[in-house]
Amino acid sequence: MSSISPFHLAIPVHNLQECRIFYRDILNCEEGRSSDHWVDFNFFGHQLVIHFKEKTDEDTSGNEVDGKQVPVPHFGVVIDWDVFTTFENDLKTKNINFIIEPYVRFEGLVGEQKTMFFKDPSGNALEFKTFRDQSQLFAK
Repeated sequence: MSSISPFHLAIPVHNLQECRIFYRDILNCEEGRSSDHWVDFNFFGHQLVIHFKEKTDEDTSGNEVDGKQVPVPHFGVVIDWDVFTTFENDLKTKNINFIIEPYVRFEGLVGEQKTMFFKDPSGNALEFKTFRDQSQLFAK
């Protein structure tokens, strides 16, 4: 797999301080620049910016995948298998409320992967996943 350019993603949060603590202390993302309305984070090598925005009605739409209701929209990263296991265990010790508990999809098949979903304090859905063989990220 070739080198991947970091992405930039800006998301709305209705409580800047609560989400700052979540991304910094729960997900262990290094904090970068900030103001009284936004905060930059190193999100696994990518630039994530949380921007304060007044709370609005939450969109709870989703799609069924493997008999589970996957939230749409969502974002996250693909991490190494061993890193995923360590990260999963760390999240469990921090009592993360999973939307979808960590589980293995396509076991023994092309594209075997582990995935998990949870929300930040402002309701933004995150997915973290890992592939048994990262070269199968886009395999059919």
